[in-house]
Amino acid sequence: MATALAVAFIVYSCKGKLSEADRLDLSTTPLQRVEDMFFVQTENGLLKIRVEAPVMESYDNDTVAYELFPEGLYVYGYSADGLLETTIRSDAARHNQPRGGQAELWQAFGNVVVRNEIKQETIETDTIYWDQSKHEIYTDCYLKLYSPSGFMQGYGMRSDEMARNSEIMEPFNTYGVVLQDTTRVLIDSANFIGPLLKK
Repeated sequence: MATALAVAFIVYSCKGKLSEADRLDLSTTPLQRVEDMFFVQTENGLLKIRVEAPVMESYDNDTVAYELFPEGLYVYGYSADGLLETTIRSDAARHNQPRGGQAELWQAFGNVVVRNEIKQETIETDTIYWDQSKHEIYTDCYLKLYSPSGFMQGYGMRSDEMARNSEIMEPFNTYGVVLQDTTRVLIDSANFIGPLLKK
């Protein structure tokens, strides 16, 4: 009697687990989950790109395969000399790999910061796209650009993928920094005649 109850319990338990698996929606369940993801891309033996993310989840459906980075993405781009030139960080990101030969597209969103270390320029926006086939980054969102020569803001930006030549499409309320003021008066301390000091 006890053996029959044990067998019945096992069959019932397995049946419950199978029905739960049947209810699983594979289109919203990652095929793969990677924690502390890290990969590098090299060209001619030199480091070109380094990518880091706390979590990467891979998905696949009929029209597109894609990866999600729900806890943030950090990208480091290097110049032809192997120097760190560009950094990109965001709260989350998505990498689409469409079927049928369409171009791959990266999308970073949430507190996106793009920095060109060589030019000392920083772009802050909400969403940015990277088109690998065209080697460009772009956005249609509001953005702020800080540089040694001033501050710009506006809507929409286009640039090469290393953020060397960023162009704001619809700028407004920008200002520049004057490197040398021509109205400045230099005081020659050796020949300065000022108020006489009391003895």
